Amino acid sequence: MDLDFVSDTLISGRRIRILAVVDDFARECLALVADTSLSGARVARKLDAILAARGVPPLMIVSDNGTELTSLAILRWTQERPVEWHYIAPGKPQQNGYVESFNGRLRDECLNETLFVSLGHARLVLRPWRDDYNHVRPHSGVGGLTPADAARRFVQHRPKAHHTNPGLQL
Repeated sequence: MDLDFVSDTLISGRRIRILAVVDDFARECLALVADTSLSGARVARKLDAILAARGVPPLMIVSDNGTELTSLAILRWTQERPVEWHYIAPGKPQQNGYVESFNGRLRDECLNETLFVSLGHARLVLRPWRDDYNHVRPHSGVGGLTPADAARRFVQHRPKAHHTNPGLQL
């Protein structure tokens, strides 16, 4: 699972941030969370919601080392769950290549094509774009399946994780 942030602005000039959570194996976009500010605690709550919905934790989460993703809330989250967290090297976005590619597609197909009048409007636009990306578009990287179909097949056949995360001592 890969995490990254994308920034955009409303027509008023106010900046918004979008947390993109992508399953790089199935190519599925698990979440697009838009807000004016996204704390580490908010990211952790969203990750918990994703894990609850999927039923099986990812083996690893990959992200950059931005402040939200290195916060005490995220460090605590990683210590309490059987998920390894890998931070890419600073200034090396190619180490998180799939989510960077996904972000480019999101920007080209959605963000650059839409003038958001409000945060609510941005959320309304992101939802159907994500649904189309996951349920309509086949991806060659998952054998021509849609990401949702690939995720269903993968999760059905994946054994439950039985490892523990040594985490960071807080």
